[in-house]
Amino acid sequence: ECASVWKSFGSDVTLIEALPTLVPLEDPSLSKQLERAFRKRKINFKTGVKFSGVKQSDDGVTVSLENGETIETDLVLVAVGRGPSSAGLGYEEAGITVDRGWVPTNERLATNVDGVFAVGDLVPGLQLAHRGFAHGIFVAEEIAGLKPQPVIDSGIPRVTYCEPEIASVGLTEPQAKEKYGEIEIQEYNLGGNGKSQILMTAGSVKLVRQKDGPIVGVHMIGSRFGEQVGEASLMVNWEAYPEDVAQFIHAHPTQNEALGEAALALAGKPLHSHA
Repeated sequence: ECASVWKSFGSDVTLIEALPTLVPLEDPSLSKQLERAFRKRKINFKTGVKFSGVKQSDDGVTVSLENGETIETDLVLVAVGRGPSSAGLGYEEAGITVDRGWVPTNERLATNVDGVFAVGDLVPGLQLAHRGFAHGIFVAEEIAGLKPQPVIDSGIPRVTYCEPEIASVGLTEPQAKEKYGEIEIQEYNLGGNGKSQILMTAGSVKLVRQKDGPIVGVHMIGSRFGEQVGEASLMVNWEAYPEDVAQFIHAHPTQNEALGEAALALAGKPLHSHA
């Protein structure tokens, strides 16, 4: 996200990622397409390599990498994630289990101390604002005795706000294979989506389903595709079959149509796509 926005401001950018792909928690197909898009935008990146040191001088900054390379630059932006800020708040004194600042809970967000719950980024897992909202609602309803459904991380929509955007919900292809063994996938290329052509964006919608079963993952890349993750969330969390989604009419021309087209293709009756 930071690399993308600074490039949009006109800066030359080099992105260093220690893990093998730019978005390692997402489906591998999205990483490949994002890397292709970043090359087209002339965003330099190096994956699978770590920093070994940084030296600052009056002329700028020299970054050293573990592979022996050095990079001369004006500024270094460090964006390696967030951690909990729970020290000194009295959790341990109250008997609450704390693990490296995090507060572990069960699936009902209860801590090890009876009547004490934890919500949001304090709980290990996805660090997303809408996860925190959902946690707060869940705990309020749990205390009220309404027996709400647990908030499961795999069912929470995820958006990476770069250009092109990445949006996903549910299991990646490797995760689905590990869980179910036999799966089916369908990738719909945005080259067949009229609105995406108008917006001049490339990308795809990928559906992952359990063999002869429901859709368990939706993975999308393209400009504005964060706006389409709502229907993807319904597909996964309502355990929809491709045939269920295929029967609904999606407005033309919209990017939302791409989800319907992907479902049509996975249901065996593609419209603007080729097997």
